[in-house]
Amino acid sequence: MSDRFDPARADIRWQAAWDEAQCFRADDNSPKPRSYVLEMFPYPSGRIHIGHVRNYTMGDVLARYKRMRGHEVLHPMGWDAFGMPAENAAMGKGVHPGGWTRENIANMKAQLKRLGFALDWSREIATCEPEYYGHEQALFLDLYEHGLVYRKESAVNWDPVDQTVLANEQVIDGRGWRSGALVERRKLSQWFLKITDFADELLEGLGSLDKWPEKVRTMQENWIGKSQGMQFRFDLSNGEQLEVYTTRPDTIFGASFVAVAADHPVAQSVAMTNCDAAKFIDLCKQGGTTAAELETAEKLGFDTGIGAKHPITGEYLPVFIANFVLMDYGTGAIMAVPGHDQRDFEFATKYGLPISRVIAASADEAGKPFDGEAEAGDGICVNSGFIDGMPVAEGKAAVIARAEAEGWGEGKTVWRLRDWGVSRQRYWGTPIPFIHCEVCGVVPVPKKSLPVTLPEDVDFSVPGNPLARHPTWKHADCPQCGKPARRETDTLDTFVDSSWYFLRFASQPDDKPFDPAQIAKWLPVEQYIGGIEHAILHLLYARFWTRALARIGKIEVKEPFGSLFTQGMVTHETYTINRPPTEEEKRVFGWTDEAAHESITQYLSPNEIERRGEQVFEKATGRPVKVGRVIKMSKSKKNVVDPDEIVATYGADAIRWFMLSDSPPERDLPWSEAGIEGCARFVQRLWRLFGQFDASAEGEDKAVDRKAHQTVAAVAEDIESLGFNKAVARIYELAGVIEKAAPSASRSEAIRKLLLLVSPMMPHLAEEAYATFGEGLVANAMWPEVDPSLLVEDEVTIAIQVNGKLRDTEVVAKGLDKGSLEAVAVANAKVQAILSGATPKKVIVVPDRLVNIVA
Repeated sequence: MSDRFDPARADIRWQAAWDEAQCFRADDNSPKPRSYVLEMFPYPSGRIHIGHVRNYTMGDVLARYKRMRGHEVLHPMGWDAFGMPAENAAMGKGVHPGGWTRENIANMKAQLKRLGFALDWSREIATCEPEYYGHEQALFLDLYEHGLVYRKESAVNWDPVDQTVLANEQVIDGRGWRSGALVERRKLSQWFLKITDFADELLEGLGSLDKWPEKVRTMQENWIGKSQGMQFRFDLSNGEQLEVYTTRPDTIFGASFVAVAADHPVAQSVAMTNCDAAKFIDLCKQGGTTAAELETAEKLGFDTGIGAKHPITGEYLPVFIANFVLMDYGTGAIMAVPGHDQRDFEFATKYGLPISRVIAASADEAGKPFDGEAEAGDGICVNSGFIDGMPVAEGKAAVIARAEAEGWGEGKTVWRLRDWGVSRQRYWGTPIPFIHCEVCGVVPVPKKSLPVTLPEDVDFSVPGNPLARHPTWKHADCPQCGKPARRETDTLDTFVDSSWYFLRFASQPDDKPFDPAQIAKWLPVEQYIGGIEHAILHLLYARFWTRALARIGKIEVKEPFGSLFTQGMVTHETYTINRPPTEEEKRVFGWTDEAAHESITQYLSPNEIERRGEQVFEKATGRPVKVGRVIKMSKSKKNVVDPDEIVATYGADAIRWFMLSDSPPERDLPWSEAGIEGCARFVQRLWRLFGQFDASAEGEDKAVDRKAHQTVAAVAEDIESLGFNKAVARIYELAGVIEKAAPSASRSEAIRKLLLLVSPMMPHLAEEAYATFGEGLVANAMWPEVDPSLLVEDEVTIAIQVNGKLRDTEVVAKGLDKGSLEAVAVANAKVQAILSGATPKKVIVVPDRLVNIVA
């Protein structure tokens, strides 16, 4: 072996060897136990970032380890390739979304290969290819045939710049997440998936996911949002009735007004004859649309002049149109109790409405005033007529019972979860396979005509959906009557693409989306790894899609991911300088030369700075640089590190090792040059140690044997539990023990075990060293066997004290009796020198711990 490991040559050589041997290709017919390891597949933005590297390194170590334990491992990779960024590139750069996406895929695939990930590329999929989305269209039609897909007119978040519908989560501070335009509320005919039919199942199923993070399960539980309450009717002063749902019927005596959503029929009716009401409704449409934004936005209302008769007291309450009430939750109308709901409190305060206390800690606090905010806590009912003094739960039940007995209301369960609107007015997505016929209505495309493919000749010169204005693509004959008709020009939400890709990875027949028999063998995914940002939507939609396919008989598995791990982010400090503005910036901001001095803050990348001792300077100018706090890597803050540069400088194994070191994998990992340099040094240290393997060495070293076997067992447990940083620490410790040991057969065997232990983490280094052993590819090697007898310590180190002071230590057999321990201690040379022939006055023995001699 050479003196130094050369990653530049070794990385390429062994990646080619793995490809040639097809080491990581999963065999569907293998009799071995199966392990399906999957990291969330990436969007092909063009570059792999450090966060990807951490995510995929963790999955790769587990996949390689499982292979070494005799499992048939499925570890695939693909691309979540549809979506708005490609269309934005088409509009901004004048390129076709398909060409832009496929070029990015090629670049990112090359980057992943340079990192040596043990991926089954034979199963690679890209959701933008007809071979994938054609099967998605077939599954969509299957769900439609079983009543799980429908079309209706619905209020949507409309981005007037991107000319598309946005999910609530894509609206930030009332603006589109990409365009930044103020979002509008519009009514459009949309396609929906009946996820609400599965609300109970999805909620109950969380109980079986004991290998998921508790916080993810809680987030999903809250998103599904099951609540028990009461639906009841107010008689209105205009002779109509208004249905209202409340989760707190116990607070009904505290109601001081009623509020309806801007698109509620009552509001629409008032707006027909009241211009001010119509203007207010338009104002509501321009505001925030998500539940979170409605919580924080200023509460605004319009008094309709209608009164709502309280079903118990008979008092008439004013009915407002309010900007914080959502039409698609409950009935779109609420009974407002300002004393015990913060939104209602803010509204009542603004409009001078009564705020009454009807819940208190005790009867003595029935008259306690509010201290500037609502009190949503538990307690007993006060100022509440027939339920006075009742605990909240008892009060709820009593009000519901009265409502049902008198016929003005009933107990009801509602869900925060709403049906999934999947229509998107854009080009780069899966075409929804339906045709609109003036004679036959909405007709599904026959499966024999799938896939419905996207046209290549599209125009992005103006905003909006190119499919809707395409001169020929949207025209088609009706499959039923044969008359001229129009294709559906909406495409599917890209979350649909990622809701079943894990099934296609497991089985890829040409004539159908998947083979149920293969799905039964591979699913659920044994270990799924990805970011916490996908805790709600992607994971919830994937769970729904799996359960929906199970309900219609396509598969048997109901939960797609057996174990879920959400890794932390990779972080980096930021670097900024203050610079004078350009002449153009002065003109735009209206600054004078004096006012503009050093007024622009500019971020620098790690490549643009240099360190001189404790100080940091800009390379180009030598100006001092301000070092900011460590935050998530971000292109806008320029605190990103290019994986390609790190691999070119230090090799793939060094960056892989860094990703596993120090921080627990669920926590953020601060990036540092010192850290990656230390990892590179350890690669070389291991290389030198592996070069000391001597198959002809003789002699036993029991301590080295024991340490090696204990480390093998412990590292296996660590990898199984994804405790990679613990495994790394144990490997460092074993390497240190081996380095200090004298040459022996035990030492050489420990070196061999160490090489196998690091092979899932540093596969190129391990292959290069293993080649000298002449035993084939380490990628095909088995995990070292463990001798159970060596896992238990049979020797201990005891402290030897004289008059309470430590004088020496001795290694003795574990469990040695007190008499023998006393004899060992008294015979110790240092003790004999202190005693100078005298007899000890007293000897105190603590078995396996210490011997204290009182002289």
